Amino acid sequence: MKSATAASYATPILAMVINMLILDKVNAGYGAAQVLFDLSLHINAGECVSLMGRNGMGKTTTVRVIMGQLPLQSGQIQRFGIADAVIESFEIARQGIGLVPEGRQIFPNLSVSENLHTFYQPSLSDTQDEWTFESVIELFPQLKERLDHAGDRLSGGEQQMLAIGRALITNPKLLILDEATEGLAPLVRQQIWACLNKLKQKGQSILIIDKDISAITKLADRHYIMDKGNITWQGTSTALLAAPETINRYLGI
Repeated sequence: MKSATAASYATPILAMVINMLILDKVNAGYGAAQVLFDLSLHINAGECVSLMGRNGMGKTTTVRVIMGQLPLQSGQIQRFGIADAVIESFEIARQGIGLVPEGRQIFPNLSVSENLHTFYQPSLSDTQDEWTFESVIELFPQLKERLDHAGDRLSGGEQQMLAIGRALITNPKLLILDEATEGLAPLVRQQIWACLNKLKQKGQSILIIDKDISAITKLADRHYIMDKGNITWQGTSTALLAAPETINRYLGI
């Protein structure tokens, strides 16, 4: 039964498919400039997977391809077991992918309340606890005091909370966060990581991009590292932390 609150954080999402997302030998770019080269990755139901790499290596381009904002040159994408050669971004969102974009991109002239109510979409699953306005505010109580504030009057941390809440209120099967904590104060970053840990405990499938290796290796089940538009390394947190040469070479730490 669906719940109107976020009290059941530990209730797992029962996915209808094993694979939330599969990218198979994807090539893409901008005009004559190719950015992605035979890129392959996958996310299973209930997994939290990270995509890491230095700036300019193709992470945001990968997100744009997943969201249908950039066409494929070749290769295939399967979303929830369905391979669509051409599909509009709004249709991908309706299928169940929620995006927290780099830079947040909330509507500056809409209030917190309006930003959330505008994006509400009922859950596609009869077994999944539904995210509502009330449950998002319960997850981010800081927003409760800002409900009538316009988006451009919020702090950076509050804007990021609103961007995550806006994605959650679409009741996504897969949540994608591009630079989840970039530019945020340390205390706010801790709050965001705690929120994401709650979502993981709930069973939310997540693809996350971030530069905080310490936090992301505690959260994610598996990691992909990109270099020059391709996956150069993949593995678990244990394997990554045991490979400092990989971290130094590809993540610039």
